[in-house]
Amino acid sequence: MRGELKWIAWETTPRCNLSCVHCRSSSTMHMPEVMDTKQALSVLDKIGDFCSPVVVLSGGEPLLRKDIFELAQYGTDKGFRMCMATNGTLINDTHCEKMIETGIKMVSLSLDGSTVEIHDNFRNHKGAYAGVMRGIEFLKKHNIPFLINSSFTKRNQKDMENTYRLAKELGATAWYMFMIVPTGRGEDVMSELIDTKDYDDILRWHYRLEQQENEILVRPTCAPHYYRIYMEEAMKEKKSAKRRNLTFSTGANKGCVAGQTICLIRSDGEVLPCSYFPVSGGNIFTQSMEEIWNSKLFLEMRDFDVYKGKCGVCEYRGVCGGCRARAYAVTGDYLDPEPFCDYEPGHLKDDK
Repeated sequence: MRGELKWIAWETTPRCNLSCVHCRSSSTMHMPEVMDTKQALSVLDKIGDFCSPVVVLSGGEPLLRKDIFELAQYGTDKGFRMCMATNGTLINDTHCEKMIETGIKMVSLSLDGSTVEIHDNFRNHKGAYAGVMRGIEFLKKHNIPFLINSSFTKRNQKDMENTYRLAKELGATAWYMFMIVPTGRGEDVMSELIDTKDYDDILRWHYRLEQQENEILVRPTCAPHYYRIYMEEAMKEKKSAKRRNLTFSTGANKGCVAGQTICLIRSDGEVLPCSYFPVSGGNIFTQSMEEIWNSKLFLEMRDFDVYKGKCGVCEYRGVCGGCRARAYAVTGDYLDPEPFCDYEPGHLKDDK
């Protein structure tokens, strides 16, 4: 349901042991912590005053926080479904035992290529591939479910299918194909973004993949026009297309859900519509979650009538909506049309 906050990514630290080319927060090991344990616990209290969502402990690299499992336990005790997003390189037996003890339901890992060379190049760190593979082995040893997020640019787009196959072979519960949004350090790879002309081909490939895949959940992320393509392909085939969901997902079977069912809480307390959207609706240390969720920014995200250009009049806006973060990154206006969609709404075609 649009307007119900169901899923929160929480940047528990800006620090990270890697320096990936696409990092939305430009994380490094040298960034200072900006939130102590008391402040962090207060964030969970503020969330609990408003809703009971999935909370993903993220970063940076969350395992760099010494109190991360104290936060996990506190969230679990409040009835949140607690998950963790990590690059996987630091996971060990102790971490896995703590994950089980504190009620972590799912761990997401990043794998951006099927080979050492591709992943390490993308992650800008020699040994990153070996590290995530080691982390996966620890999770499997302790029977902790994990999903794999894979981000793509021109640099690694030809390795997409191989990366999916590897995720499946590794035993992941789900594989999420991320189409890069150029924000944070990702602004530096603007020229590497997958061409618009390739987007639809990739998303149609993913549709066929989703229809035939029965073992692992697959889902494109930050590619809202997939849901237009999904409907087009299903209508073409004159059948009800197959859909599966995870209980810890973002809570909506549609394109862009930024500010509609999800948000990001940054380590400095600023609350953004999603991880890739560098505009804040307010600060959780000085405002209530309810106030922020109903701020002008978040209300606009949920009001399709204020979307501009073809996104505002598109017959698929209810299932797509375009990527608001990508629009902001390219034009400076988050209400502008999705810049990587070449679809023209039907009635605009008819007017020509």
